[in-house]
Amino acid sequence: MAGARTDGRVERGNQTRRLVLGRTMAIASVEGLGALSIGRIAAELGLSKSGVFALFGSKEELQLATVRAAKAVFAERVVRPAEQSPPGLDRVRRLCEGYLAYSRERVFPGGCFFTTVTAEFSSREGAVRDAVAGAHSDWSACVRGVLEDARAVGELREDADLPQLTFELMALMEMANAESALSGDDSGYGRAATAITARLRAAAAEAPALAHRVGG
Repeated sequence: MAGARTDGRVERGNQTRRLVLGRTMAIASVEGLGALSIGRIAAELGLSKSGVFALFGSKEELQLATVRAAKAVFAERVVRPAEQSPPGLDRVRRLCEGYLAYSRERVFPGGCFFTTVTAEFSSREGAVRDAVAGAHSDWSACVRGVLEDARAVGELREDADLPQLTFELMALMEMANAESALSGDDSGYGRAATAITARLRAAAAEAPALAHRVGG
């Protein structure tokens, strides 16, 4: 019986943690990580401040846990669906489509969580800044990795400049997100998809390598 009670407390704690992190991710995507506090979250969710403190211990740990949770959401919505395609330009296409859909569908109400918090912490120091920078580095490495795989299977030209292509694809995706979040104009998603398709076709080893346009 003691084990059952302990398991019940653990599960309730996990449920509360998920509830809290769902709210903190939503807030941070709009207002930034600096807007988070244990007191605010407890009040908004009708929880005790001491209970939220027991789960996280400090504002910084609440921020770090929020970044980790957002990384998991991003991986689930953007990265893993692309991995269902074999290495090649179709996987690159699906990765870009996944990002544009994640932003356009407002998985987080402020658009891309990481665009918001990267701007917030780009000139700061500390553990939260390092976590945000690590997430950005991981995303860049993911885009670069799928491009490297596409070249390895012969779908990108051997002389393709992959660091440049990585930069361009990320810039196009993030610009579409920024325009939508700032002005409410979603036309940038179509423009980004068109530009990404053109850039990938220009770098392709042969014309049929990219079977479908991004977003098509």
